[in-house]
Amino acid sequence: MEPIIETHGLRKHYRGKGGVDSIDLSIPSGQIYGFVGPNGAGKTTTIRVLLGFLRAGSGCANIFGLDCWRDSHSIKRQVGYLPGDLRIYPWMTGERALRLVERIRGIDLKSAGNELAERFGLPMRQRVRTMSRGTRQKLGLVLALAHCPRLLILDEPTTGLDPPMRIELAGYLRERASAGDTVFFSSHTLAEVEQLCDRVGIVRNGCMVADESISDWRNRAPRIVTVRFPSREASATIDPPSCLVDLRRDGVTWTAQLFGPAAALMQWGATQPIDDIAIERPDLETLFRTFYRS
Repeated sequence: MEPIIETHGLRKHYRGKGGVDSIDLSIPSGQIYGFVGPNGAGKTTTIRVLLGFLRAGSGCANIFGLDCWRDSHSIKRQVGYLPGDLRIYPWMTGERALRLVERIRGIDLKSAGNELAERFGLPMRQRVRTMSRGTRQKLGLVLALAHCPRLLILDEPTTGLDPPMRIELAGYLRERASAGDTVFFSSHTLAEVEQLCDRVGIVRNGCMVADESISDWRNRAPRIVTVRFPSREASATIDPPSCLVDLRRDGVTWTAQLFGPAAALMQWGATQPIDDIAIERPDLETLFRTFYRS
């Protein structure tokens, strides 16, 4: 099956510096893909090339098998986009903004838009100038999603949203992915990426430095292990297994990081005089951040 988003050697520089260099993506339908990295890494530039707002300096970028620059008009009909710097006329209400998008797209969005507004708790008759940042973000989401696009490109979509709305949006995006639609979103919230995404790509200094499934990330991520012994003597004299690193001994307790499968630790523990072993969930955020460092 042809990928929904595909890039090869994508490059875009601004007067010889900044931008992106050698971005390779292959994202199938039905996937939620997280695109993360520090500020200035190239996330927004990549999104703008995908949407045909910028022309790539070299390489190729395709959506639905179409060229992102040459066929941008056709691509946009099936894409829902929420920019990171969302701006809406302050005198507009949600209702008027939805009618404007209806005219631009040439389709009736009233029913779908109102359903989304009700689900997200958006007051459609309120003027934008009186909306909070979170409410404006809800409006941007309704305008991006109301035409039921095959591909959602969302740049920092949870900015300004309260926790209940973040949960509601995550549920909605999972529903869309289950129906076969594709979600591509950038985020600075690593815990959010971990909980929502099927796959995560990390960009730094304009280059892709990692692109793996969440399950692969979890298999590699360190976990914090606490081992409790019946006595200080046992804690002090027993040799730890190789899967435990950064070991700290405090009285009868060990604290360490576990790398690799837990089975190796449990096999070792079955032969030792141990009162208890506790293994915390994989620490993906710590692993993600190792790729942020220059």
